[in-house]
Amino acid sequence: MRRLFVTGLMLVALLLAGCRGTQSDNPPFHMNLDMDFQPKFGPQEANPYFEDGAAMRAPVSGTVPRGELRDSSALYQGRTADGDYVDQIPIAVNREVLERGRERYEIQCSVCHGKTGDGNGVIMRGDYGYTPAPSYHVGRLRESPDGYLYDVIANGVRSMPAYGQKVSVMDRWAIVAYIRALQRSQNATPDDLPPGERAKLGAAPEGGATAQAGTE
Repeated sequence: MRRLFVTGLMLVALLLAGCRGTQSDNPPFHMNLDMDFQPKFGPQEANPYFEDGAAMRAPVSGTVPRGELRDSSALYQGRTADGDYVDQIPIAVNREVLERGRERYEIQCSVCHGKTGDGNGVIMRGDYGYTPAPSYHVGRLRESPDGYLYDVIANGVRSMPAYGQKVSVMDRWAIVAYIRALQRSQNATPDDLPPGERAKLGAAPEGGATAQAGTE
């Protein structure tokens, strides 16, 4: 019993020793360090282990970081193997891609180029001193290859800044697809509509006969 009593007192003393009762700048007691104190270096710190004294290391020659194997120049640069702009978007374009392009366009592009792509965005309408943004509906941009639009989004052109750091590769192509949709919508003709819709507009349906809206 005496040994148990002494052992109990010792345990209580150890517990009380661990409770300082006041704030302290001293580090807490670590019975098991559990790798709490391990040598490491942060970004831009010096490291005497290497000859150049820098902790940050360049990638090993001949290696590619995970996820950075950009082996398709058409997809990642918007250019062919010969360096020319690709004529068409190198991804499948569907409704989902167009909706994504519309969302990204309205966030990143519409403030300058306008909701319809006419170059009359809110920044252009204010007296901010910006160089006027071009309309996407001029012949030069309507006839430009898709790779050119992609390259402009990624790298900028003239007074337009690059958006490569803000807009991902797939989102750039989605924006290009949406710009093409805007160009098509703002320069549409009755022939672009299905026959039933053309009839509603009073346009001439296939066959040359004139149809009046609301008549048989």
